[in-house]
Amino acid sequence: MGQTSSQNALFEFLLRQGDNVLILGHRTSEWCGVAPVLEEDIALANMALDHIGQTQLWLGYAAEVEATGRDANALAFLRDVYDFRNVLLMELPNVDFARTTLRQFFFDAFQVPWLTALQSSSDTRVAEIAAKSLKETLYHLERSSQTVIALGDGTELSHAKMTEALEYLWPYVGELFEVDDIDQDMAKGAIAPLPSDMRAAWDETIAATLSNACLPLPESHFAHKGGRSGFRHSEHLGHLLKDMQWLQRAYPGAQW
Repeated sequence: MGQTSSQNALFEFLLRQGDNVLILGHRTSEWCGVAPVLEEDIALANMALDHIGQTQLWLGYAAEVEATGRDANALAFLRDVYDFRNVLLMELPNVDFARTTLRQFFFDAFQVPWLTALQSSSDTRVAEIAAKSLKETLYHLERSSQTVIALGDGTELSHAKMTEALEYLWPYVGELFEVDDIDQDMAKGAIAPLPSDMRAAWDETIAATLSNACLPLPESHFAHKGGRSGFRHSEHLGHLLKDMQWLQRAYPGAQW
């Protein structure tokens, strides 16, 4: 028996949640052993582990909803590029510490109000996963915002790097607030609010932190899109999956 339309919408919704933290978790883990200082190396590794732990919860529930025999492991490691539902922001290469820090901050500033709202979901599992994830994300936001301020209002070099990162990443943040039929279905069932409902809280957090960091608030409203639907991903995701999935592909059945 196939999925109903409501089951399919929930499955897609859960993939979006899981894929965002999975891809960001992998990107963050790429700093392990090569971060600028030991403290950051340890902190980034721990944050990556938080994201991967959240991935297991979201994709584990997605696998149950799909009910085809796949588990979180299969969803993470046996899907191809256009089966992923993460926003494009997550898959961009680290390049430098400035981009990594600012991307984490942008996502954290969205996740805190988002997960807070999901705690009231009509779906008990969604509410439980959100509550657990929020505890970690509150710490992530505190740390990433403080680091943005320290770098933006730091040396001439760190300020220049953060300004460059801001200009590069800003066109990708709009996708976080995109609304489509899946989002409308989730809102109708009181499973999740519309992502666009998070924009005001996000804007407030971003404006305050960038001001303290002596960084200009961009005025552009242009947004790259396509990742949440799987319609368009950057070439970077394919390279990332090659590294992330090779063990499972080489040794089928390996467990994480």
